[in-house]
Amino acid sequence: MARLQIFWSFRSPYSYLACDRLIAIKRDYDLDTEFLPVRPLVLREPDFFSKGREQWAPYLLRDVFREAERLGVVFGWPNPDPVTMDYGSGWVDPNQPIMDRLMPLGIAACEFGAGLEFAAALAIRIWSGKEGWYTSETLASAAREVGLDLVALDQWIAENATEASERLAENEAAQLKHHWGVPLMVLDDEPFFGQDRIEALVWRLNQRGLRCD
Repeated sequence: MARLQIFWSFRSPYSYLACDRLIAIKRDYDLDTEFLPVRPLVLREPDFFSKGREQWAPYLLRDVFREAERLGVVFGWPNPDPVTMDYGSGWVDPNQPIMDRLMPLGIAACEFGAGLEFAAALAIRIWSGKEGWYTSETLASAAREVGLDLVALDQWIAENATEASERLAENEAAQLKHHWGVPLMVLDDEPFFGQDRIEALVWRLNQRGLRCD
């Protein structure tokens, strides 16, 4: 069976914008789909954005809102931001309580067979622009929406903290074999980077005759 790896970040607006289409691909194609959450790039490479061009951030802000409008997706900047950093200087706080909470949850949801679905359910809450998305009630609601239980997820994390950390490191190492960004879809060994390459991925899936009957 063909394998589709999906590398995805809770803090990436483009990962969020890809969710509905990725879920449709998982549903409609005969694939062994592997959802692989990774930390935001700014945590993996803290100096990545400070080395970039000054046009990058203004373009990103314009583009993500435009893409959300084009796709008919609710979109607002997260409040709070999942990553604690100073946008002016690019300084990234070494303490990241929100991401330290989200990443093990993402790994645990994969263990329970609903990683992509949980990520999508939580992402729409993160990227709604509403205040206070980061509460236990919100996390529990996102889990329930896809048939998971937050208590069970937390229990798995408590019993498998080392394994969760190791899986995260493995995900990030596997991603870097192909690209540093997200969303990154790898069909067998062929990478497709970015939510704007999902149409190309679908074209390849159809070319290979992988659509379910």
